[in-house]
Amino acid sequence: MKYAVVYESATGNTKMLADEIRNALGEENCVWFGTPDENMPRGTEEAELLFLGFWTDKGECSEKIGKYMETLHGQKVFLFGTAGFGGSEQYFSQILSRVSAHLPEKNTVTGEYMCQGKMPQSVRKRYEAMQEKAPQDDKIKMMIDNFDKAASHPDEADLHRLKDMLAELNAE
Repeated sequence: MKYAVVYESATGNTKMLADEIRNALGEENCVWFGTPDENMPRGTEEAELLFLGFWTDKGECSEKIGKYMETLHGQKVFLFGTAGFGGSEQYFSQILSRVSAHLPEKNTVTGEYMCQGKMPQSVRKRYEAMQEKAPQDDKIKMMIDNFDKAASHPDEADLHRLKDMLAELNAE
């Protein structure tokens, strides 16, 4: 199966997933691996499956990935992404729903995968500054706890779940 991996990664989390996809499927059938840009060959259209990766920005994919998705026609797409906030399947489903809305109707989503991803230390500093102003705010405490939980992600368990999904996809 010829495939392409097109992704954008602000902090390296989504790139970890993209690397895992390429490692699991092998480089010999990969027609493109990288970000969507003017240097990307038209050959991604020959891919039987397009793995499309994104980082989450305010509950949505980045503008660059969203615009790229809107140019696709007749592709089989596997969406994958990372989100610093959350960890619940419900939250991830909401993100995936918003992201998949960028795909024109003639495309088919054949799979989806999301996991939590670590955030830059500047985010924790922002949360700490918020907490100084409102020390009793439980929402801010929850945001700091989430930041700390996200610090190890994507972890081995996240990568293993992705690998399992890829094995199932390859078996079909």
